[in-house]
Amino acid sequence: MKKWTIPSVLFLLCLLFLLPDQGRKIQANAEVDSDSPVDPPKVEEKIGGVPHGLSTDSDVVKREAESMSRRTLRANAQKFEFQAEVSRLMDIIINSLYSNKDIFLRELISNASDALDKIRFLALTDKEVLGEGDDAKLEIQIKLDKEKKILSIRDRGIGMTKEDLIKNLGTIAKSGTSAFVEKMQTSGDLNLIGQFGVGFYSVYLVADYVEVISKHNDDKQYVWESKADGAFAVSEDEWNEPLGRGTEIRLHLRDEAQEYLDEYKLKDLVKKYSEFINFPINLWASKEVDEEVPADEDESSDDEETSESKSSEEGEEDDAEKEEDEKKPKTKTIKKTTYEWELLNDMKAIWLRNPKEVTDEEYTKFYHSLSKDFGDEKPLTWSHFSAEGDVEFKAVLFVPPKAPHDLYESYYNSNKSNLKLYVRRVFISDEFDELLPKYLNFLKGLVDSDTLPLNVSREMLQQHSSLKTIKKKLIRKALDMIRKLAEEDPDESNDKDKKDIEESSDSNEKKGQYAKFWNEFGKSIKLGIIEDATNRNRLAKLLRFETSTSDGKLTSLDQYISRMKSGQKDIFYITGTSKEQLEKSPFLERLKKKNYEVIFFTDPVDEYLMQYLMDYEDKKFQNVSKEGLKLGKDSKDKELKESFKELTKWWKGALASENVDDVKISNRLADSPCVVVTSKYGWSSNMERIMQSQTLSDANKQAYMRGKRVLEINPRHPIIKELRERVVKDPEDESVKHTAKLVYQTALMESGFVLSDPKDFASQIYSSVKNSLNISPDAAVEEEDDVEETETEASTTESSTTTEEAPEEDVRDEL
Repeated sequence: MKKWTIPSVLFLLCLLFLLPDQGRKIQANAEVDSDSPVDPPKVEEKIGGVPHGLSTDSDVVKREAESMSRRTLRANAQKFEFQAEVSRLMDIIINSLYSNKDIFLRELISNASDALDKIRFLALTDKEVLGEGDDAKLEIQIKLDKEKKILSIRDRGIGMTKEDLIKNLGTIAKSGTSAFVEKMQTSGDLNLIGQFGVGFYSVYLVADYVEVISKHNDDKQYVWESKADGAFAVSEDEWNEPLGRGTEIRLHLRDEAQEYLDEYKLKDLVKKYSEFINFPINLWASKEVDEEVPADEDESSDDEETSESKSSEEGEEDDAEKEEDEKKPKTKTIKKTTYEWELLNDMKAIWLRNPKEVTDEEYTKFYHSLSKDFGDEKPLTWSHFSAEGDVEFKAVLFVPPKAPHDLYESYYNSNKSNLKLYVRRVFISDEFDELLPKYLNFLKGLVDSDTLPLNVSREMLQQHSSLKTIKKKLIRKALDMIRKLAEEDPDESNDKDKKDIEESSDSNEKKGQYAKFWNEFGKSIKLGIIEDATNRNRLAKLLRFETSTSDGKLTSLDQYISRMKSGQKDIFYITGTSKEQLEKSPFLERLKKKNYEVIFFTDPVDEYLMQYLMDYEDKKFQNVSKEGLKLGKDSKDKELKESFKELTKWWKGALASENVDDVKISNRLADSPCVVVTSKYGWSSNMERIMQSQTLSDANKQAYMRGKRVLEINPRHPIIKELRERVVKDPEDESVKHTAKLVYQTALMESGFVLSDPKDFASQIYSSVKNSLNISPDAAVEEEDDVEETETEASTTESSTTTEEAPEEDVRDEL
């Protein structure tokens, strides 16, 4: 024992000295490991530029899974610092510029499309750059991993080298970054998003860690990664499966952005923003299918027991069927989830094709897809054109078959337009009115421009000269499209042209189309005349209305002018609530007798319209209910004025309290005794009625705009002649004054005005009725008997008392 004691003691002492040192080494190693993850296993370089070759063994899958689940920069990656201006820029983008997070997917798909365009362009001169197999497929793929909260977008485009990754994603601008940031913070006047690469950084709206895996034909496969914390890293890719060529972007989504892991959400975004991208966009989508699988023994035995209990009383036929069923293997149907690539953008961009090559069926199908209107009706018409010059763009405009029910409800408050803006087939926005004026907001369509400058967020259009050019061309094309619709309608043509048009094959299809358009969107044309002074005359040609001689058919101003009588200098019109009311108007009596045609305006907006449409083709408009109507000179005018001078002067004085400006001899009456007209530049009776019905109308302010009222009398009418004779006999006769006032109030009401005191007018009518019935003016109304009324009240009280007591008796009976 003693000889082993000394060596044992020495051995223990050695252990005591060694253990603290080893502990310190382990602790040091642990600290180093905590700062940087363990380097992944290296791979042999003999395969060349593609790490791991084309292998898909378990090691590669394991390494790829580790790569996808990481949220820290790789230890062996080459790290870079963002410029200070870039960090500021990213803060601005994430926090302020992009108000809608959905557009991150639009930006990534747009960038992928640009990469595919570049490789396709190179393939025109060198087909070998495309490669073979899947590499030759120019497509975009979207894949999501709900468990790891990762969204991936991959393209087979040109890819990026290591230098490209650092240059394109590490620095936003080669020069002038600081000035760019200052400009963005102050004016917001930003252009050319592609030059600065700002669109890519919208990924940090939804992700807190981003990987960009890219393979260029001239370089190895590299990974760019960043957490938007002021630094990024680039390393050779030794973890992921080789791409062959192209780029894959992996977004590690934030907790508040989990909605983008929903397949339906991604489908909607692609349909909205990227439906017309030239390249296929495929989503790795789930699908439930029914599958027959062998049934478990326990389940099959339970099924047999239940079947036996149900079929105990059945005959031999059921036993024979049961024996046949027993020979077959027992199966059951289950729901199985499978995954496959689903194409999301099957609609082609027909506006890029030659209009002569596109069929009517293709235009109709495209309209239904664009407007989300999947009814059976075709659009009334469409225009497909391209513009060249300072600004190049292509556009397709459609006139819908029906107007939306709320088209005019929020006309001045809504900024939404049915015209969609695309840039290189990427949807930008439909919430602007810079390209079309409000009165054309019923048109549906799109504009696609490759040169249109946009601001940095691609969400708001800026005031730019190119936009004004596009707007001008769009308005002209839209109005030409509507004018052509009218010209091709046989109902709109003159009698000479009808024969030629009716001989065409599609005349029946186009017949009545413009009338249908006018009934749906006519108010928009009128609003255009009010708002658009530049195109007022062009819009006036599109006006349609009924007239006193049109027999219910719509007429244009050109057709009206062609039917004007010789010597007629003005275009006659009248405004009112309905055609039936206007046809009986006393203002038309003389005009009808002389065969003058009068336009009927029955829409409330027509009153505002005629304040702006003063003339057309050197012809002035004349409201026949206002002063200034000229129907030729009558040789007896002077004689009539002299003979009725005393009456007109007396009548004006008698109506002093009625605010009558003057009393004159009329040239527009035939059968009526008198009529009330207004001054040329004041409100008509119809306009007064419209303004009084306004919710926030102010009667005091309206008094300034009311036209001066003039009583025009018909010197040939017997009532007027009799009044003249009685005034000559006794100007102070109260009965004559009473009659004159009653005649004026009747004319006022017949002319369309609202009586200021209807009670007084009614009292005078009742007095006249009494006179006609020889009833004394002092005859009083017979009073009711008070006793009878008291008995009636008493009986009513008794009946109500019994009604109230009845429920109480019922309750007692129940108790």
